[in-house]
Amino acid sequence: MASAQPTKRCLEKSRVAFERAKSKIPGGVNSPARAFGAVGGHPLFIASAKGPYLYDLDGNRYLDYIVSWGPMILGHAHPRVLEAIARAAQLGTSYGAPTERESELVEWMQRAMPSLERVRLVSSGTEATMSAIRLARGATGRAGIIKFAGNYHGHADALLVSAGSSAATLGVPDSPGVTEGASRDTIVLEYNDLGQLERTFAERGKQIAGVILEPVVGNMGLVVPTKEFLAGLRELCTRYGAALIFDEVMTGFRVALGGAQSLWGIEPDITTLGKIVGGGLPLGAYGGKAAWMDQVLPAGKVFQAGTLSGNPLATAAGLETIRILIEESPYEMLESRGRRLGEGLSQAATQAGIAHQLQRVGSMMTLFFNDYPVTNWTQADRSDRSRYADFFWGMIHQGHYFPCSQFEALFFSIQHEPEMIEETIEAAGRTLQWMAEGIRLRP
Repeated sequence: MASAQPTKRCLEKSRVAFERAKSKIPGGVNSPARAFGAVGGHPLFIASAKGPYLYDLDGNRYLDYIVSWGPMILGHAHPRVLEAIARAAQLGTSYGAPTERESELVEWMQRAMPSLERVRLVSSGTEATMSAIRLARGATGRAGIIKFAGNYHGHADALLVSAGSSAATLGVPDSPGVTEGASRDTIVLEYNDLGQLERTFAERGKQIAGVILEPVVGNMGLVVPTKEFLAGLRELCTRYGAALIFDEVMTGFRVALGGAQSLWGIEPDITTLGKIVGGGLPLGAYGGKAAWMDQVLPAGKVFQAGTLSGNPLATAAGLETIRILIEESPYEMLESRGRRLGEGLSQAATQAGIAHQLQRVGSMMTLFFNDYPVTNWTQADRSDRSRYADFFWGMIHQGHYFPCSQFEALFFSIQHEPEMIEETIEAAGRTLQWMAEGIRLRP
């Protein structure tokens, strides 16, 4: 028997807000993925958030499975984080001068990630990766940088090549305005292909300053590295004197307290961080071995600066967040709930007869609408974007806010209780069954 078609939620106030925004902001949004270009319709405008929930302008409540694209691991508006921000704000919002809290935050970060012998705080993940690339080039005197197709490292010109979700979401593989000169020294390889990497180093090793990658990819959907790939990459960088740069902007303090590097036991030379490190406020960092980081001005000659770097509000939020994560150690709980959510989504798709791949590490995962396991961008690109759009809107109309692109990983927080996970699995089962029956909910 066919299922009854669900009732669509009223999203009129969000539609009106989007029309207003489009007349004042390019595309109506301040980051392209927010425009819902990959799923159709108009974006939801959010009025507030609390714990595991978002609330839109029309008063609809959603279980949030993007949690600001990762940083809200403690849930929205965590009382201790809000109190830390309020205390810091009473003392002023920006100094343009050093504070003790910057060193304190770095010390707590070092407890979680021992590879961070030195750390420089910046204001975003893009700043962190841009600065790490400059450091690799400045320290080695070489120009070449290897990145991997489908890995996104922010929107610095040299890295906006085959850049994963932020480009793929809107069907724009590369950006106008990125000159040939800016990208000429960027070498794009296939993720998880150790043989191709070995051949490239054999041919061009003396020209390569560093290799940057997401050690667990979240920007072509969730893609897991092989142990052999990461171990081989570490050996090649050591042999040829190139910097191994782990972009843990998404995975740092998320997949484990020590990030992906702790799960795979591979220590990079430089790590870039963002999202959770700022506890929901704009903050990024790059850090690593002292031999590399001491090349940064004023200790060395590689320039990097920022008026708002180490902002006192952001460091307060980040410090309190990392303290809570170290004190409460919620990662076993997140793993258990992630396993249940992943298994439940996969079972629901199987029962509906829908081809899929569920790929997960801890509290990050992606339900790919794909016949084949996904290990690189070529395979991810085969995923059925239209089917994902149907799934997304089915979940929205049942009160579950999933990533608005097949190529974005989902995240959840410690506030997502087991009964909420079960509610989400049930909603996914209904949505997938509607899809199997040809019922469409997207605009």
